[in-house]
Amino acid sequence: MTGRLAFWLLIGLHLPIVAVPVCFTMLGAADVPAPQYAVAAAPIGLAMLGLQLRHSLSTTRQRRPAGWRWTLPVLVVLGFAPLLLPGWLPVWTVGCWFPLASTLMLLRGRVRVAVHSALSVACVAALLAVQARSLGPALSASATALVYAVLYDALSLVPPWALFGAARLVRLLDELHAARHELAELAVTRERLRLSQDLHDVLGQNLSAVSLQGDLALRLLTKDPSAARSEVEQLAGLARDTLRSMRAVTHDEHRVSLRTELDGATALLVAAGVTVTVETADGELSAGTQEVFAWTVREGVTNVLRHSDAQWCSIGIQRHDGLVRLTVRNNGAGTPLAATGSGLNGIAARAAARGGSAHGRHIDDHAFELVVDLPEEAQ
Repeated sequence: MTGRLAFWLLIGLHLPIVAVPVCFTMLGAADVPAPQYAVAAAPIGLAMLGLQLRHSLSTTRQRRPAGWRWTLPVLVVLGFAPLLLPGWLPVWTVGCWFPLASTLMLLRGRVRVAVHSALSVACVAALLAVQARSLGPALSASATALVYAVLYDALSLVPPWALFGAARLVRLLDELHAARHELAELAVTRERLRLSQDLHDVLGQNLSAVSLQGDLALRLLTKDPSAARSEVEQLAGLARDTLRSMRAVTHDEHRVSLRTELDGATALLVAAGVTVTVETADGELSAGTQEVFAWTVREGVTNVLRHSDAQWCSIGIQRHDGLVRLTVRNNGAGTPLAATGSGLNGIAARAAARGGSAHGRHIDDHAFELVVDLPEEAQ
């Protein structure tokens, strides 16, 4: 059921509840003729309908309407006072349903229990009084008939609860719709974040490699044209790989390999004139750990190429104290960008998603390290 359908169901429930006492009073019911002042039933019914709709619609928005402290007593008076008019008791008893529903909607805690119970007792008493007039001898002669009458009159109090339940249903469905909308927005935000992180990680290193190989090709163009041609061919191949990677990222099909990233990082750093050392831990790493470490190697090496003038870089994977640690160090940290940025924030988010952590820090004035710790039990 949608919120709009529940809303119109709530509105529809109000109509018969107000129509029954108004019609019975103005036209009479069965052997009961229309009482005196029966024409007053119409404006009283309209006033009750307006007040009850105000209370019900406010309940669907999880709040009480302004001035409810006086509109509720007015509704109670309009619902119960006509029962005291001559001849109105047999035809107006259903008129107490709106006040009963409003006490459930507007009052809270013990006050709601006390007031609703008192009004319910008054309503049942009015119904019993009507039955006593028509079935007086039968009720007096049989206790069973009296019990049945009381139970029947008590069941007649269900409509106020139905009205209250319908108002709550509209509110719950609206909250469900809002929650679905928030989940959809969250899913879109997560997808945008994934695309942002993956594109940054993929393009960052690849574009650094394009820049590096382009500069190398320019330097070799006059000295060694054949070597320059080879570099340009490699550059073109890298551009094609980057295009394929971008397409894979947009379809969430891009997967990285730790071994591939280590090999590629070593080749790039060596080409840039950086001395590289790589140490790996014994034993297999889980696919999730390898993925986080692969992105970390890519981001760390990209920062070395873009944000530092490193002469050496070390990449190490060790196990200690129930953790698997990846460390990327270089001696060329010279700008604040090496310790911050969306790339490193993305690595921290990837590590946190697997119960780990990531941080970058300056070891001294000329060295920087990126550290990622993942729990051993994630294996």
